[in-house]
This record gives sequence, structure tokens and C-alpha cells, in this order.
Amino acid sequence: MIAELAFYMFAALTLGSAVLVIASRNPVHSVLWLIMAFFNAAGLFVLLGAEFLAFLLIIVYVGAVAVLFLFVVMMLDVDFAELRSGIARYWPLGFGLAGILLAEIVFTVVAWNAGEIGPAARAAPIATDRTNIEALGQVLYSRYLFIFEVAGLVLLVAMIGAIVLTQRQRKDTRPQKVAAQVRRRPEQAVVLKQPAVGQGVEL
Repeated sequence: MIAELAFYMFAALTLGSAVLVIASRNPVHSVLWLIMAFFNAAGLFVLLGAEFLAFLLIIVYVGAVAVLFLFVVMMLDVDFAELRSGIARYWPLGFGLAGILLAEIVFTVVAWNAGEIGPAARAAPIATDRTNIEALGQVLYSRYLFIFEVAGLVLLVAMIGAIVLTQRQRKDTRPQKVAAQVRRRPEQAVVLKQPAVGQGVEL
């Protein structure tokens, strides 16, 4: 009974957070709701007995990816009012794509349940002589090795893109000049003053 209540609670919070990620107008709030969705998805993994995936989701996605998204969104100087000014003309295209994706999801679920073998029988057998970390590592680095490497390349490209976006030239900032800082002598940086009593320092 407690496990069922926990499942419905985590599932409801995950779905609600996912909806708020898309519905939030503020991109910073969207990233925070995304972190909330990751935490609740980790709770679902714990209920399934996959503790390693739960900790991996929190450490990697919440501790690295989502925080990186948050920093990038807060550092970008984007005029969101200008981006939303012409969004009304794209509503028909957006609803059309959403309808196509929904039809594909419904067709996939119907085709999955219409097979000769039920969904419960399609689940992978759980080995009792080893932990889920060992089973996951054996499958991940043998059967899904190519997909795992491609996912790593995608994350690498995303990281490089985030770095490029934050390192762009801006007119309202003063870039650091390392060579000038190295050549600077102490007498150029420190000025000793001996003002009289009651007299301020003139710069």
C-alpha cells in the first residue's frame, strides 16, 4: 500500500514538473522544474529497485546537466519579449507537430499491447546472483555500447555549445588581459598615501 502511494506521488509530481517545464515563461523556472522532475524520476527508479540509476540520475543530470543549463540560461543575454513577439503565427505548425507525435505515441502503445506476448512477459528477467549495477554494466557495455558512445558525443557537443555561447564577445564587459596583468609592476598597482588627520584621500 505504501509503495503504491509512493509510486502515484512520484509519478504525479514527475508529470506535473514536466508540464511546468514547458509551460513556464521564465527559462530559469523551467530549469528548476526540470530538476524537480529528475528528483521524482529518481524516486521511481528507487521503487523499481534500480538504486544505481536513481543515484546516477541525481548526480549526473541534477548535479551537472541541469545546473549547467541553469548557468547558461542565466548568463545568456536573450530578449525573450522579442522572441515571443511573433510566436502566434507558429501555433498551427506547433499543434500539427504535437498531433503527429501524439498519434505516433498512441499507435506505438496500441501496437505494443496488441502483440501475442503481453508487456509483463517482455520485461527482461532479473538475475538474483548479481546486483543491478553488474547487470546494467554488462548490457550497457556489450549490447548498447555504440548507443552509449553516441550519447556521450551528444553530451560533448552540448557542452561545447554552452561554452561557445558563454564566451561570445559582448560590448558591455571588459575582457581580461592576462599579458598586461603579468607585465604590471607592484608600484603601478599600489599607491601609498599619508593623509593628515581629518583629511581624506585624494585619488
